[in-house]
Parts: sequence; structure tokens; C-alpha cells
Amino acid sequence: MAERAAARPLDRDTRRWVLAAAAASLLPLLLQLPGALAAGIALVAATVPLLARDGHAPTWLRLVLIVALIGTVSVLYGFRFGRDTGCALLATMLALKPVELRGLRDARSLLGFALFAPFATFLLDQGPRSLVLGLVATLAVLAALQRLSDAEIGEAAAARRPWRRFAAVARMVAIGLPLAMGVFWLFPRLSSPLWGVPDRALRTPGLSDRMAPGDWAELMLDDSPALRATFAGDAPPPSRMYWRGPVLWNFDGRAWTTSPWAWWIGARSVPPADAPRYDYELEVEPTERSDLVALDVPLAAPDGAELHRDGSLRATRALTEVTRWRMTSVASAGVGDGLPPPLRALALRLPDGYNPRTLALARRWRSEAAGRGPAADAAIANRALAWIEAEFAYTLEVPPMGRDTVDEFLFDRKAGYCEHFSGAFVVLMRAAGIPARVVTGYAGGYRNPVGGYWLVRRSDAHAWAEVWLDDRGWVRVDPTAAVAPERIYDTLDDRRPGMLGGFAGLAPVFDVGDWLRRGWNDFVLGYDASRQRRLLQPFGVPDLDSSRLIPLFVLAVALSLGGMFWLATRQERERDPVLRAWRAMEARYRRLGLGRARHEPAGPWAARVVAARPQSAALAGLSARFADWRYARGHGGDARPHELARDLIRDLRRHRP
Repeated sequence: MAERAAARPLDRDTRRWVLAAAAASLLPLLLQLPGALAAGIALVAATVPLLARDGHAPTWLRLVLIVALIGTVSVLYGFRFGRDTGCALLATMLALKPVELRGLRDARSLLGFALFAPFATFLLDQGPRSLVLGLVATLAVLAALQRLSDAEIGEAAAARRPWRRFAAVARMVAIGLPLAMGVFWLFPRLSSPLWGVPDRALRTPGLSDRMAPGDWAELMLDDSPALRATFAGDAPPPSRMYWRGPVLWNFDGRAWTTSPWAWWIGARSVPPADAPRYDYELEVEPTERSDLVALDVPLAAPDGAELHRDGSLRATRALTEVTRWRMTSVASAGVGDGLPPPLRALALRLPDGYNPRTLALARRWRSEAAGRGPAADAAIANRALAWIEAEFAYTLEVPPMGRDTVDEFLFDRKAGYCEHFSGAFVVLMRAAGIPARVVTGYAGGYRNPVGGYWLVRRSDAHAWAEVWLDDRGWVRVDPTAAVAPERIYDTLDDRRPGMLGGFAGLAPVFDVGDWLRRGWNDFVLGYDASRQRRLLQPFGVPDLDSSRLIPLFVLAVALSLGGMFWLATRQERERDPVLRAWRAMEARYRRLGLGRARHEPAGPWAARVVAARPQSAALAGLSARFADWRYARGHGGDARPHELARDLIRDLRRHRP
């Protein structure tokens, strides 16, 4: 019987419920995939049910779709496997699954598989949008499963109104919510995970240890948050907010890269005693890399990070989740013990055979300078800045360059953005005999008035130069700021018209939205072992160690399970208060061995009880009133049904055997 029911074909309405639930499960995962791939999978998901209305699509069609989608995913991800590749393959399989949707068994299989999609989404994004969409998808799948159960029982149950079905599912979810919350907040957390999450095959745009012309084109258009900074005291003005990231030393003629051994050469510079200091906390969004940024220049590495000799910071593990870092920085690092010869040689190295016009110009400027020394080096740097300010332009639309990228930029194009300006400036300085390096990071920031913190976006990514002057140490020189200071030190107000469709009045909406996202990061994504230990600080418990946490966790689970049991059993109670009171009275007689049989009407049962216990004669009148209420309600012409029900409930509750 059960086998025949499972193989029963789906009716049209039930099929729609199942397909709608599968689509709701697929949506949050599609939003995390590359746009072209997501659009292709969505097109397949919308077409497959039309190609296989009865679940009998040709085998050749299935094979073609499977091979085409798997091949597309493999090509887009460069035949590299990561968690985003696995999620993309899961989405393609879910889009193809309806091709074999025939009976109830197939529908249950599809819905069970669909539940993996919203949970897989959290491997790629853990934001509130993914949570809401995942919750909606889970409710839709549970409602569809209930529809399948109703369809298996009969048509009358399947005709239940949709809102009642969703209400029942929402109630089941609400019953389990206290236990889920208790486990989330009180389950003992480890300071590090038991296993690592696989890396992505395609990393999101962001800072890295390599910079080449054109590499940052996508990053400069990404307005998603990169970090948020909260200062303990005064914050520097946006024009002095340089968030230091990887320092690039090596140049191969086209690309700039870091030099690992340069991280450990030389002594760190001692900041001047009167240099302004800034204490702040950074909330860094996931980057899948270990590079950290800090306000130039950090004094020490926070826990879980390493501070290199060139002032760059690296986390001890990849930043695959939102992290928080407390730091102290100064505006200037000072001179220190000088530049060691190996580091000076590295800061002057240029590849042979590249950019001859730039080298010739630098040699001419050196010959025209008044001798050598810090003053002459500073004069050459200022001369280069004046030339750039007078003749160059800022633009993100830069066509690909040839072999001698610096020559082409300085003498032909004279237009580009920060990676072109900083790289060309450092090459020019090195050719003139001035040690120089490229520093990447972010510049500027926007103060959110709602939360009182500073927001730095990925589009604020910036690259600048540092030149070594013997009397001053490493000095920051920003040639891009000489051309377009408004582009470097802008605020979010300068871009809101483009970001929000030209509606400047929506600015508070953006502020509130980002503030809510920050709160989500703080209370949910940033809830780690250290935060858990401080959970009860507002109640006077300074440290919630394991000796206190485990009993509290057991108590919370016990209370949650008790509440779930009570709510679940309460669900079985009759909603009609009259019938509920009648059954409670029946239970009192059942204890005496005089319970009513399921098939026994109220009147004959009362007669049987009175015959056995004459002292319960009042039961006959109560049973007659109950039968009248139950089966003749509304036909007696009585205008007081609520009063009759109230009196009957009172008498049923008072009656005792």
C-alpha cells in the first residue's frame, strides 16, 4: 500500500508546491555564484520542468544537460576544486533534479536534496540575507513535505489552505528555536576549528601580494565593505587614513610582488615621542587571504598576527570569516637604525632591458640635481610629483599595455589609476638612485553617523609609494593624490548618487543597513570562544569558564527540551474548549475503569456509568447537554451559544465521579 502511494503520480498543484520549494532553496545559493553561471543555472532550472512535465525526459537530454553544466562549471573555475566549485556543482544538480520528478517518492527525494542548497550557501556567505532566504527556503521545503503527506492521505487533507500549512510549519520551527539558540550561545566553543574549511577556487577581489597593470580594475568597482574601524579616541582625518597592507619590493618589468626575506631584514623604526597615536578596533571582512591591514604605521602585532619589518601585517591563518583586531598605530615610524645594505639593494633593483625612456629621464634628473643626499633625493621626488600633477589624469578606463608598461604610462598614455601611478613613480625613483617601494592597502574612509564607526570599502583600495630619505626614513609619497585627491580622500557621499540610483535621500537607509550588518557581525559571526567567556559579564560573571559553562549548557538544553515536549504535546490537545473539558472528565472516569470506548456515544456511555455507579447520576444530564452542543449546535434557536458553552465547560470541570 505504501509502495503504491509513493509511486502515485503527482497532481498539478502538488508538483507546483515541490518545484516552488526547490526554487526557493536554489535562490540563496545562486546569489553567491558568478553572475553568468547563476543566470545559466537559473535558466536550466526554469526550463527543465517544461521539458519533462511527466518526469520522463529522454536519456540523451539528461546526459547532454549534465555534461554541459559540469563542463561549464569546471571551465569557469579553472578546473580547480574548492568550496565554491562544490556549491556550484550542487546548484547544477539541483537544477537538473526535476527532470525525474514523477511520483511522491521522487518529490521527497528532490525536497531532501534541496535542503542542502540553503545550508551550502553558508559556506560562501554568512550574512543576514543568506540567513533569511535560507529560513524561507527551509519553511517552503517543510510545507511542501507536509503537502506531500496530505496528498498521500487523501484529497481532503491536500486541499488545506496554504496559509494554514505554513502556519503549522512555522510553529514546528518555533518549537525548536529555543534549543537552537541555547546550543548556539552556550555550547562550548573551541578557540580554533577541528578542521579547516576548504579554500575557494575563485577568490574574491581584494588585496594580494601581487600587483600588475589592470589587476585592480574589478576591485576598484567593488563597493562592498572591506573593514570597519572604531576608534577609542580621536580619529585621524580621512586624508591621513592610509590603511597599510602588503609591501611590494620586487619588480619583474610588469608585476610587483612581495619579498618574503625582506620581511625580516633590518630593525623596526622607533616612532617619535610626539607622534600621534591611535587606538582602534578593526572588523575585517573575509578575504580568503592572510594579509591584514592597519592604520599606517602599526606599533605591534595583535594576537593571531605577525608584524613584519616593513610594517605589513599577516594573520597566522586565512581570513575566512569576520575577524576583529585591536591595534595601536602612529602617523610616522621615524628613522630608526638606517637602511641595511641588503634592503637598500633590494629597494633599488630594477630588471634589465625594460623601460629605457624612464631610466634615461631618471639619470638626467639625477645629473641635474645638486649633488647627492636627502635634500637632492627629496628634490627629485618633488620634481616627479610636480610633473605628474601638471600633465597626468586619473581614469579607470586603461587599455592593456605592452612590454614597457612604465614608459608607455609616463610618456604615451599619461592616464591611469593608483597602481599605474605608484608603480611608475617607484621605478622612476629607483632609476634615480633613490630606494623606493610600493605599498598597497586602502585610503580614506566614511564615518557612519548611525554607528559612529568608519567604513572602508574594497573600492577604496589604493597603492602609494615610499621613498627612503636618510634623515627621515621611509616617507610616504602618493602620486595619485597629486592628480586626483578627491578620488583618494572621498567619502561615501561622493558616490552615493551612483550607488543608490541617484536618490540621495536613501543615504540614511544605507547607513542603517550597514549598521545592522555590523551588529550581525558582532553578535553572530564574531561570537567566538573569547566572546562566549564574557557572555555573562553584564550579570556580574567576569569569566564563564568550562566549569560554569557546561552546567549552564546542560540546564539550558534540559529546559529547551522540556519546553519542546510541552509544546509538542500541547499541539495534540483539542482546540475546542468544550471538547477538551469533556475529555478531561472522561479521563477521571477512566482511572476507575469506566472509560469510554472510542466507538461508544456519549449517551450510552453515561448510562453504563450510572448503572455501575448510581451516585454519578449527574453524568446523564451532562452527557445530554454535551451531545446537544456537539451535534445540534446552532439548530436550537438559542441566542446565547457562548454562555451555554461557558456553563457547560464549568460544569464538566466541576464534575467528579
